[in-house]
Amino acid sequence: MNQKNLEYLKDQIKFTGFGEGMENALKEKMEKGETEFTLSHNVKYGNDFVSANLNFKKSDQGDMYFFNSYKMSLEKEQSKEVLAQTFYINKDNNITAKEAYNLMEGRAVNKDLKNREGELYNAWIKLDFKETDGNGNFKLNHYHQNYGYDLAGSLAKHPIKELENEKYKDDLLNSLKKGNVQSVIFTIDGVEKKQFVEANPHFKTINVYDGSMQRVNNRESKEQKQNESEGKSAGKDVKIKPDSDTDVSEPGEKGKRRRNKQTNSI
Repeated sequence: MNQKNLEYLKDQIKFTGFGEGMENALKEKMEKGETEFTLSHNVKYGNDFVSANLNFKKSDQGDMYFFNSYKMSLEKEQSKEVLAQTFYINKDNNITAKEAYNLMEGRAVNKDLKNREGELYNAWIKLDFKETDGNGNFKLNHYHQNYGYDLAGSLAKHPIKELENEKYKDDLLNSLKKGNVQSVIFTIDGVEKKQFVEANPHFKTINVYDGSMQRVNNRESKEQKQNESEGKSAGKDVKIKPDSDTDVSEPGEKGKRRRNKQTNSI
């Protein structure tokens, strides 16, 4: 067994968000010398049950193993439908387990990516549950910097207390960029109230929810919210391939398709 390869894979698994609990199982599989193997990981996010199968394959030219992809399945509480997607692993900039969950929940994630030429660029990414490619895979919409989404500017339009402190503001921005729904304090007429916010790059705004996670802003139309609901119910078991995405230029446009190798960050 290649010890350096083992250490590298352990770190790769850890920094992709799957923790350190797979070390013994990983070592056992590598010692057996199997051509391919899978490791399983289960976790709960709130009341949602998430399982992931991590896929490894041995090199044809040596004893090196590669962590190629993971298939994540999301089961919502009191729902019989299971949403499943495959995320591919590269040398760096991978989509973490929590980011994958956030994407599967229909939220957007901000990533530093690479194009086919290896050039870095920044973009918000979001699954399109209503559109699939020829292989039945969901489209991954990209909102590039020139799309004009200003997260900080969108937050500044609301009376959010955390924006008054630079550290709290940075923490809030970083959390939203990972696709999280983040709790904040709204100060209205001197009264503080707990709310929740999430990034919405497509409409260049943020979504605001009350303490019961009910929408309280009206920036998005009823039609859009209905489309999002219909889109989520349409997807059950699909794969996201790193070379299939949509480049969004303006809201409402279908965008033009680009074929490139997607790499994602932690």
